[in-house]
Amino acid sequence: MNNPLTSASPPRPAPDLAATLQTLVLDSTAVRDFMDRLAHLIAQRLTTVDRTVLCGITLIRPRSAVTVASSSERAQVMDEIQYSFGDGPCLDAARHRTTNHVPDVLDEGQRWPEYRAEIAHHGLRSILAVPIALPAADTDNEVEADRSAHADKATGCAINLYADNPHAFSAADIDEALDIARTVTTTLAIAVRLAGTSDRAEQLEAAMTSRTVIDLAAGIIMAQNRCSQDSAMTILKAASSARNLKVRDLAATVIASVSAEPALTHFDG
Repeated sequence: MNNPLTSASPPRPAPDLAATLQTLVLDSTAVRDFMDRLAHLIAQRLTTVDRTVLCGITLIRPRSAVTVASSSERAQVMDEIQYSFGDGPCLDAARHRTTNHVPDVLDEGQRWPEYRAEIAHHGLRSILAVPIALPAADTDNEVEADRSAHADKATGCAINLYADNPHAFSAADIDEALDIARTVTTTLAIAVRLAGTSDRAEQLEAAMTSRTVIDLAAGIIMAQNRCSQDSAMTILKAASSARNLKVRDLAATVIASVSAEPALTHFDG
């Protein structure tokens, strides 16, 4: 049964959840770390004396693989099964921002029959997947140079909930899961943005390091051949192509031929 993202019932804010999320994002060292903690938190909030809930979180980011966070090793296995099929309740929720409720995976006439059969084989009977409506990057009218500014944007995100017993999730549980998804949206968006900023900083540092190695190698070639910098770069690129090596790797070899010390990039002013 598919439910629209919008629910007829008004949102019911989860007590203290927002404050807990702020602590999680501040204490987490990476977006995956935050998501793992978030998955544990959601599983704990939805588990009752009659029902143990497993939680997985799907985050699809541009230029990177899908990130999966899980509340337990068993939840992680369930998520990996879904990824092996390339589709399933959570992936569909992340891609299309729809809520997918599978009351009993053994019921016929539902989507994902092969996936449901595999889940049943692992002893799980109920699945609930709700989307987290993170903002998507609007790059339609951007120039190419500005596209990297949106590399931190997520293209899809969803929460995947599993339970051992059939019909484990009531209408009230679905509303609560949607409320949790709405509540975590802003905090998760911040975590993803911070991760994107960190990724770009690492990429910039790597690019500067690579540039340093290439410039040093060009200087060595200039001294050895008494040629211009342009000529040295032409020689380096030609040798790179002939040896089927990346320019940076060949440059490192050139530096190693005259110095036992590796090239260092200094970022201090």
